Amino acid sequence: MNTNTQAQPISRGARRAVLTYIGTAGVVILLMMVLGFVMRLTQGKVLDVNLQYFYQIMTVHGTGMVGIVGLGSAAIMWYFLSQYVGLSIKVFLLNWVLFLIGVVMILGSVIFGHFAGAWTFLYPLPAHSMGQWSHTAAAFFLGGLTVIGVGFLVLHLDVARAILVRYGSLGKALGWPQLFGQDTSEAPPPAVVASTMVLIINILGITSGAAILIMSLVNLFMPSFQINALLAKNLIFFFGHVFINATIYMSVIGVYEILPRYARRPWKSSKWFLAAWNASTVMVIIVYPHHLLMDFAMPTWMEIMGQIISYLSGLPVLVVTAFGALTVVHRSGIRWDMASGLMLLSAFGWAAGVVPAIIDGTIRANEVLHNTLWVPGHFHFYLLLGVGSMLFGFMYFLGQQEVQDHAVSPVDRIAFWAFAIGALGFVFTFLYEGSLSVPRRYGEHLSMWAGYDRIASLFIVLILVAVLVFVGRFFGRLIAPTRVNA
Repeated sequence: MNTNTQAQPISRGARRAVLTYIGTAGVVILLMMVLGFVMRLTQGKVLDVNLQYFYQIMTVHGTGMVGIVGLGSAAIMWYFLSQYVGLSIKVFLLNWVLFLIGVVMILGSVIFGHFAGAWTFLYPLPAHSMGQWSHTAAAFFLGGLTVIGVGFLVLHLDVARAILVRYGSLGKALGWPQLFGQDTSEAPPPAVVASTMVLIINILGITSGAAILIMSLVNLFMPSFQINALLAKNLIFFFGHVFINATIYMSVIGVYEILPRYARRPWKSSKWFLAAWNASTVMVIIVYPHHLLMDFAMPTWMEIMGQIISYLSGLPVLVVTAFGALTVVHRSGIRWDMASGLMLLSAFGWAAGVVPAIIDGTIRANEVLHNTLWVPGHFHFYLLLGVGSMLFGFMYFLGQQEVQDHAVSPVDRIAFWAFAIGALGFVFTFLYEGSLSVPRRYGEHLSMWAGYDRIASLFIVLILVAVLVFVGRFFGRLIAPTRVNA
């Protein structure tokens, strides 16, 4: 069994596959942001979008954004993990193809079938639309999600295969001999530890999602097949919670790999690091009931567990990541450019984003904030400033390698600060509106709230301009005549 922890260069074909992933992610994220912009302008009464169309847009935006950041994050994980274990390029590309097929099915269900049941597709809504969409439209939406899930499941199974071949067991890949035993050899690198955690939780999450998706599909065409509504909601939110958390954990591998290369300091898997990731492996699986705190039918012990674990689940990995990032860059003489700057910004976004999440995970606060804009406020904090910065930083990292140019132009600097200021302003507007009990998932807002929606829209303009620069710079470097062949 080869346990060499030194990163190896990836092949030209593998690099092209990663570029395909991240290029797709950049374009789709930009489009999803435009849809979010339209939603906020509608709520602010700047645009007059038919409510049926609003909820269709909301469905595409929510589903599309979660899916595409999952795809982009998978690219980050795969790129760095492939330098330690033997991953399959064919499986990697198969996931990309299945993702596109699923996207086409979902878009068809929304655009042509008018499906507008949101990403949550809560039972029995897909089959009881009050004439807003057909069973066929709902089937295409649910089927599209299933196809995408199959792609990610196959990808994670290949990751598991490669890690088992290299390390012999998942326990060894998680550093158990170094954490619990007397093994004094070097622990697996952070990319391997994080990827092992992700495959464990995401295989469970995707399997649960597939189960409720298939049951919902059967219910569409066999109404006599009834599903326990509470079980359905638990499966949906377990799947959704795990998938989006796995997305963050895949992306953070970029922080572990990119910052040390710039600072010329290794990021080792210490015992604290291993303990944090092993603890989070368990806690991410059992924390999801904090999404169901207002469901009175839930067992009381699960609600209490959801609140307590909400305080704990994100902290271990968050602490070792934030502290580790500061340790790596402190007095290192690090070369700051867009890639390293965005990676450090992502660590801040993840660390700061945990605060409103913990507040919302408190039962007393959740009673007031549960169905308000506080909820999209806290997860946009994670996704925009956390995962978004990781993805855009990775795009710059790849693009700079293509042309061997780390120069930061004035446009880059302006875009960086426009993104940081725009994202912070946007999420804090969400949080403030949530504190005023402005409801979420409403296409029609009262006039007293419209001013805040317009302020949020102004911040979105900053974000859109910045992301347009990020994505444009990435593609510009790919087609640059001075491009270096990988």
